[in-house]
Amino acid sequence: MKSRLVASAALSALVLLGTTGCTFLTPQATSIDPYNVSDGVNVPDSEGPLDIRNAMVIATEDGSTGNLIAAIVNTTDKAEVLTIEIEGLEPLTVRVGAGDTVSLGATTDPLRIDDLDTMPGATVPMYFQSGDATGSVTEIPVLDGTLPEYADLVPEAD
Repeated sequence: MKSRLVASAALSALVLLGTTGCTFLTPQATSIDPYNVSDGVNVPDSEGPLDIRNAMVIATEDGSTGNLIAAIVNTTDKAEVLTIEIEGLEPLTVRVGAGDTVSLGATTDPLRIDDLDTMPGATVPMYFQSGDATGSVTEIPVLDGTLPEYADLVPEAD
C-alpha cells in the first residue's frame, strides 16, 4: 500500500513537472527583448528622477502641429520638472508632483507643439531632461487621428 502511494505521488510530480517544465526552461520573450506594448515609446533615462512612458505625438494631417501624449511618472519624494526640447522650437516643461503621475492627453491636456513640421508616420527627435541628469534624445513616433482612440487628440488648427 505504501509503495503505491509513493509511486502515485512520484507519478503526479512527474506529470506536473512535465506539463509546467517549459516555463522553467524557456525564457519569456519580454525579458529577452524589451519592447513597447503600445504605439508610443518609453524614454530611456536611468539617471533622471522622472520616467516617461508611452510618448507619442498626435499630429495634424500636414504635420504642422502636434500634441505630445505621454505618462510622466515621478517616484521621488519631491516635485520635479521635465524639460522637452525639439530642435528649432521653444522648450516645453511639465511639473510633476512628488509621487505623482501626469498623463498628458488623458487626465491632463497634451502639450501642443506648433511648427512641428513632421508628417504622421515619421519620428521626431526629442530631448528629455529632468533633475540633475544629462537627459537623453529619443525618436518619438508621430501619428495622426486615423485610429479612433487618437481622433480626439489631434490638435485644432489655428
